[in-house]
Amino acid sequence: MQKQLTLKQSFTLKGKGLHTGGLITAVFAPASENFGYKIQRTDLEGQPIIDCLAENVGETQRGTVLVKDDVKVSTIEHAMAALYASGVDNCLIQLDGPEMPILDGSAAIFYDEIQKVGLQEQAANKNYYIVKKKIEIKGENGEHIIITPDDEFCVNTMIAFDSKVLSSQFANLDHMSDFGTEVASARTFVFVREVQPLLELGLIKGGDLDNAIVIYENEISQDKLDSLADQLGVEHRDATQLGYLNSRPLTWSNETARHKLLDIIGDLALIGRPIRGRVIATKPGHTINNKFAREIRRDIRKHDMQAPIYDPNQAPIMDANRVNKLLPHRYPMLLVDKVIDIGDDYIVGIKNVTVNEPFFTGHFPSEPVMPGVLLVEAMAQAGGILVMNTLEEPEKWSTYFLKVDNVKFRRKVVPGDTLVSKVQLLGPVRRGISSMAGFIFVGDTLVAQAEFTAQIVKNRE
Repeated sequence: MQKQLTLKQSFTLKGKGLHTGGLITAVFAPASENFGYKIQRTDLEGQPIIDCLAENVGETQRGTVLVKDDVKVSTIEHAMAALYASGVDNCLIQLDGPEMPILDGSAAIFYDEIQKVGLQEQAANKNYYIVKKKIEIKGENGEHIIITPDDEFCVNTMIAFDSKVLSSQFANLDHMSDFGTEVASARTFVFVREVQPLLELGLIKGGDLDNAIVIYENEISQDKLDSLADQLGVEHRDATQLGYLNSRPLTWSNETARHKLLDIIGDLALIGRPIRGRVIATKPGHTINNKFAREIRRDIRKHDMQAPIYDPNQAPIMDANRVNKLLPHRYPMLLVDKVIDIGDDYIVGIKNVTVNEPFFTGHFPSEPVMPGVLLVEAMAQAGGILVMNTLEEPEKWSTYFLKVDNVKFRRKVVPGDTLVSKVQLLGPVRRGISSMAGFIFVGDTLVAQAEFTAQIVKNRE
């Protein structure tokens, strides 16, 4: 199990805001375990903090805007993409203005600074959102995003515009480790036809040809183009020459598609967890990206504790023989058949429930149901294996219940079910006392959970 990561130390970036044009300072600081991403407005009274989560996005017209009460933070997607692609789980960003600095219009500077300061491993495990079934969202104008199961997070995207200069483009990122070289420096883009309305709305005051690709696709009069150039503070161009107005050439022929891919990563970073799944996006944009992220957030809330992945084709970490060496239990009370995953503070055990279980004879003859107390016992035995596995002579020790709390049974267990028990330590084992939280799944369904405290006792000679 991979551990959560934060920054080894803080770093500071300064630059103008895309929409306000003002100079903004952003400080990226390390944060504690399970903190997530949060942005603090240090320029406002009380220095309010906004959680970087999909449901806190209030606007998506020209970027992703977080809104909490009367507090806003705009254009966060590039920084979010850099943090997510770097593997950072916890970070506090302190801003002295209403938006993230636009810098060069990409995620490259954010990403490079993260690599310079490095990452610090933390004690808590990463809490992945593991995609187990297809999730799909469709928009009204051909937008379409789906996510399907995969071993890691990867993105495929296609953009399409009715444009003489920019029509259809594709971009793929199969390994997040390639983000720095293949995606991070892809710049944001805008069409000339969009610039004037945005200026009239009081936006993009900080936009220029250094931080955005400007696409000139429909010829306008030389006077209009000159006037627009003056407003942007750039040199005049020949109005008869369509194409890209930037003095700096494109990094890739599909740079615009790569930037859309970058935006997807930044917007999906707002689900609050690293993802294992493949995103396939057609005509993506911040609006549908956020709808998609919210849909995933709903699925997370629905399945707050995700079932561990169980592949019966894989060899177990511990087979029945090893389990027998760690637990004193025997038939008919041994309720762990094998262990498929184990870490410093968690374990995943398997119990195959058959119709031959002796308790089904009396519970109940006409409708066999596994007793709830045995579900709790199965979790406790898995926890016992976790603790006993750290002892040099486990056969000389036993674990005993001291307390069981917050027991919930959500679905009955019947013959033919395979129980997948995940047990996590709630804290270090102290003086032979261990507190744990246990969860039992059948497939993807949580069927039982409990918190329990046990004591490790040395057996009598």
